[in-house]
Formats: sequence, structure tokens, C-alpha cells
Amino acid sequence: MSSKSPLDGKMILVVDDEPDVLDTVEEVLPMCQIRKVQDHETALQYLLGYTWDAVVLDIMGVDGFKLLKVATSRDFPAVMLTAHALTPEALKKSMKLGAVSFLPKERISDLHDFLLEVVTVGGKSSWIRFFDRLGGFFDRKFGPDWKQSDEFFREFEEKARKLEPQEEQAPEVH
Repeated sequence: MSSKSPLDGKMILVVDDEPDVLDTVEEVLPMCQIRKVQDHETALQYLLGYTWDAVVLDIMGVDGFKLLKVATSRDFPAVMLTAHALTPEALKKSMKLGAVSFLPKERISDLHDFLLEVVTVGGKSSWIRFFDRLGGFFDRKFGPDWKQSDEFFREFEEKARKLEPQEEQAPEVH
């Protein structure tokens, strides 16, 4: 007997100008209802005309930041998925515009876990778990002190860690 995933039947809009990326997302999320879109205008129509449990947006090629503004204005949790815009500036802009996560395309196989987390926390961002999970990846890409050298990231992480619910610790056994 298999248990049902919280992602079963979720409506996910995926916007990317690369058909192979769209197909890969569909393969990674077979339990979801996926709508694949390759261009900005069609994506805009879908964002304005339907309700989505989550939105996955490419940055380059489809003007993903403009789509992110629309998605967040409609309270759709948005995950940015990028290869060419994999920079601290793009990450910062995604965070400021309300994305709940930011995933490099080379880690597309992790999309299931990131969306599962988004769905289970009610569409809210969990940037601390994101940084804990992908921190080493970004340290290799951006340099080991990329967060410490940027005031935005330092302040954001400090505030987020204070707000992040503390996991209950098991009592010590003597």
C-alpha cells in the first residue's frame, strides 16, 4: 500500500523556453498536473486566467522576473529555475520579488523535494532550509563568502534564522 504524496494532483505551471526542460520537469513531477508553457505571453495568460498550487519559472528567455511579479501578486508560490541567470544578483532579485525558492537547472532532479516543502508549508518560503540544503552548491559557484560579502544576504539570513521555527530537540539520554 503506497501513501499519497502531498503533491498528488497539484496544479503546477512550468514556464521555460526550452522544451527539454519542460519535459524533464514533467518527468520529475509525474504526480502533478503540469501545464507547460514556452513563452511569456502565454504564461501571462495562464497566470491571470487560472489558479496554481505552484509556478516554476525560468528567468532568461521568458522574462521570468516579470512573470514572478504577476505570480506573487496572485499569491502563487513561485520557484525560479535557471541556468544562465545563476548569479547572486538573480537570487537576490528573486527573493526580493517574492519567490519561495531558486533552483539551478543542474539540480532539476531536486525540484520534487523543493515543491514538496513549499506545499507542506502552505506556499511560504523556507529560505533557511534552502540555504542549508544548497549552500555548498552556491559556495562553489559564487565563492565561499558570497553571503557574508553582501549586506542583503547577511541581514536576510539573520532575520530568517530568528523567525524560523526551531525544531524540537530530543531530550538528552544519560
